[in-house]
Amino acid sequence: MTVTPALRGAALAALPVLAAVHAAPVVTTFGPLRNRAMPRLAGRGRAGHVALTFDDGPDPRSTPLFLSALAARGVRATFFLLGGEARRSPGLVREIAAEGHEIGVHGWLHRPLLLRGPRATHDDLARARDLVGDLTGRRPVLFRPPYGVMSSAGHLAARRLGLTPVLWTCWGEDWTARATPASVHRTVVRDLRGGGTILLHDSDCTSAPGSWRATLGALPRILDTCDRRGLEVGPLCEHGWAGGRRAA
Repeated sequence: MTVTPALRGAALAALPVLAAVHAAPVVTTFGPLRNRAMPRLAGRGRAGHVALTFDDGPDPRSTPLFLSALAARGVRATFFLLGGEARRSPGLVREIAAEGHEIGVHGWLHRPLLLRGPRATHDDLARARDLVGDLTGRRPVLFRPPYGVMSSAGHLAARRLGLTPVLWTCWGEDWTARATPASVHRTVVRDLRGGGTILLHDSDCTSAPGSWRATLGALPRILDTCDRRGLEVGPLCEHGWAGGRRAA
């Protein structure tokens, strides 16, 4: 096929439209809008329950400490794992699953979906999903995009792979060097409501070095606050969430 100047011009004219379509889901990054208008994506569940989730692991330096802290309180959570980190610590992935925690995928690499095309997005999610499924014997059904930013290609790939995207309603801003146990707790409870989903990090692989220590220190305080408010804490699969499905 000969590419004529007219065809070339039409293709160039279409690029801004295609880029806009690809990036359109970025509006869901705005938490107040997402929480009000997109409860399924935000992870809104039953009023008496809070879903506790962790991103960016597994990390052999920090994740076992989170597992111990959760076991001491009899609490299970959802861990969104990076495929590249899971490959480096397969035994830890199995340990997370063996202790009854739910496992979702955070992609293979922690790179923005907006910078990837459809094929690269699909391959990244598929690779992470398949590895976690092979390690645990249960194919994951949940997906959280890096930085919480979705793209049209991300939604399409997730649907084709049987993954449900889920973000959060509150977070601890625990990835910064200035985070402390008190600041992480304060930031989480500022927006904590029954039916909400908490985002924390059990690894500093994409955060300030050692920032996970602030998260670990805040965890008992967060759980205590939930107890005082009469809120049950658990994984997304127990959240009564509209997008919830159990792994096959």
